[in-house]
Amino acid sequence: MTKANDLRQKDVAGLQEEVKSLQKAHFGLRMQKATQQLGNTGTLRSTRRDIARAKTILAQKRATETKTKE
Repeated sequence: MTKANDLRQKDVAGLQEEVKSLQKAHFGLRMQKATQQLGNTGTLRSTRRDIARAKTILAQKRATETKTKE
């Protein structure tokens, strides 16, 4: 589980990479679930929430960047 404070310290490019890696991990977990190899299905929920957390912070950073440019 990634903490919001850790994500806020990253720049926009770092957050984009984090989202991409979390989405790949989530896809892998979904494939494991489909083939009935996933024992702990709670990890799907936590990765989904981590993705949402990272995307929210990314959107916040982008919004503040556009405000400072104006």
